[in-house]
Amino acid sequence: MQNLRTLQTTGLGLELFHTQTSTSFDIPPNYPIIRIGKPNEQIPIDIDVLTLPSADIVSRVHAEIIAEGSNFYLMDVGSSNGTYLNDNKLESHTRYQLNLGDKIDLGSDNKVSFIFQYKQQSQQTAIATNKPTTIQLQAINNEQKVQVVDRKSKFVGLASMLSGILMFAANTRIGFGLGFPTIILWISGLAILLQRRINRNWGWGLIGLGTALLLFSGRLFASFNLLAMLLSAFLIFIGYQLFRNGEVFGYSLNSVKRLFKR
Repeated sequence: MQNLRTLQTTGLGLELFHTQTSTSFDIPPNYPIIRIGKPNEQIPIDIDVLTLPSADIVSRVHAEIIAEGSNFYLMDVGSSNGTYLNDNKLESHTRYQLNLGDKIDLGSDNKVSFIFQYKQQSQQTAIATNKPTTIQLQAINNEQKVQVVDRKSKFVGLASMLSGILMFAANTRIGFGLGFPTIILWISGLAILLQRRINRNWGWGLIGLGTALLLFSGRLFASFNLLAMLLSAFLIFIGYQLFRNGEVFGYSLNSVKRLFKR
C-alpha cells in the first residue's frame, strides 16, 4: 500500500466509504484520535453511524482511528460485536496498522462495512498522480455483491419455515365426495386400460372425464383454521427473512438477544 505521507504534499483528504449505502464520512484532519460509534453522553463521537442500516450492532463507542504523523492505526475499544480489519477480528484495545484500501467492519456478517480511502472527489487527481484507487473500487464492488448470513440465522430461519409449513398442514382439512357418475367413469376407464384389444387412450379419457366431474361438481372442499394460517404465514415470513438476509425488520438474532438482556 502507498505511504500516507503523500497526503501532506498533495493535500488529499481521507474518508471512510460505507459500502452498504455508498455514503462517505470525512476523516477530520489534524485529529489524533477519530472515534467511531453512536452519540452518547460520556464520550463525543467524530464519525456517527446511528442512521446507517444495522446500526444496532454498533456500540456507542465502537472503534478508534489513531493518527500518528503519516501513519494511521485502527483499534477496537471494547465493542460488543467486535471490529474487523480485512475480515480479521481485532483484539480489543490493540492497535493495528491501517492502509489505503483496507476494509473495516463494525460487527460481524459484513453489515456495517467501510473502505479506508482517499476522498472520492479527489480520485481524478489520485489517478493522474498514479495513486492506487483500483483496489479500493474492486473491494467496494465485491462487498456490495456479497451478503453473508451466519449459519445460526440460516438454521433458525429454516426451522421457522418448516414449523410454519407443518402448522399449516396440520390445521388444514381437505376432502371430497365421490358421485356415482365419477365412480362409473373411473371404473370404466380402468377396465379399458386393462384390456389390450381396446385403445388405451379411451381409458385415460374416461378417467380424465371422471376427474373433471369431481372437480366441477362442487364435491371438493377444504377447511382452514384462520389463526393457524396467520401464525404459519408469519413463521414462514420471518424464517425466509432470517435465512436470506440474516435479519427481520432490521433486527438480527444477536440484537434481539441483547433486547431481552436489558
